[in-house]
Amino acid sequence: MTITELPAIRWGIIATGMISSWFVEDLVLEWEEVKVKHIIQAIGSSSLQKGQDFAAKYCPKQSPQIYDSYAEVYKDDDVDIVYIGTPHGYHYRDCMEAIAAGKNVLCEKSFTLNAKQAREIFETARAKNVYVAEAMWLRHRPLYIELKRLLHEEKVIGDVFRANCDFASDIGLTNLPDTSRYRDISLGAGSLLDIGVYSLTWMMLALNDRPAGQGEKPNIIAAQTHEDGIEVTTSAILQYPSTHRQGIVTTTNKASGPPGEIFAIIHGTEGFVEVEGRAPSIPESFTVYPKQKRGAADRCFFKRENWQGQRHEYGPVGRGFVYEAQNTALDVLAGRKESSIMPWAETIYIMEIMDEIRRQGKTIYPGE
Repeated sequence: MTITELPAIRWGIIATGMISSWFVEDLVLEWEEVKVKHIIQAIGSSSLQKGQDFAAKYCPKQSPQIYDSYAEVYKDDDVDIVYIGTPHGYHYRDCMEAIAAGKNVLCEKSFTLNAKQAREIFETARAKNVYVAEAMWLRHRPLYIELKRLLHEEKVIGDVFRANCDFASDIGLTNLPDTSRYRDISLGAGSLLDIGVYSLTWMMLALNDRPAGQGEKPNIIAAQTHEDGIEVTTSAILQYPSTHRQGIVTTTNKASGPPGEIFAIIHGTEGFVEVEGRAPSIPESFTVYPKQKRGAADRCFFKRENWQGQRHEYGPVGRGFVYEAQNTALDVLAGRKESSIMPWAETIYIMEIMDEIRRQGKTIYPGE
């Protein structure tokens, strides 16, 4: 089937920042497993010039309608779904305005500032009978889906009992202006909502073998560090009462980890898994190591080169948004109102965990 024969979906793009540019680049990417024709129908920006420059650079083969406001995108009858790429602090406003106009919505992570806002969005979406999903692209990646299957269906390392994940990303916070989304508390500034959500997502893969949104709530012990009122480092221990599984989540925007290094380790009764890549948001491979037998005098046990594991590599396809975009489009074209990969209950589940981490860490956003 050629691209012209595929079912088509028409996107409205809200905001023209970095994350929107990455998403649009993948929407127009040609790849082997494409099942939907993505049309960039409209772009909403703070100015016509910015919108025109964005379109010329990131979707030059298409001719979207350019608007100097988001509201005009929501009013456009030719838009099937809007992608919201604004900062966290605007997600509630932008989702509610899009839903009020009857538009389907794919909204970037973290979905909102807190669980209360997320619930209100979903209640409104249910009343308006529109599709809404959090754009957690990591969940849609084949690597993530396959590793979850291996862990909890095939039990390649037995029963998982603990895991840890760290996301370190130096954003040069002290050199950024106060208006930056990384410094503006009203926009959800801080490492937890920006990148810590990825560390939590890996814990959901490892420790929660229930369907998305149906896991029990973990007990949480958390601490956060602030500089100039901005949360810069978070550490949290998650412990699941019924399974006794434990996870450690760490995140900071003050330092960067080496690219291509191991960022998560998952331990089971019969082995362990190491996950690596450029960052927890961009995994590239994982290696399954079976439990090793050792003798009392086996000094080689502690040499890494003597451990034999099965490596699973996943080459990049675009920037990695292609899976999320395609799954979302297929949902909307099929008339579904929720994503099975990231259902509403799972978004609320994650937001509630982050709410509790922030409560213990004393991170409060304006209006809370």
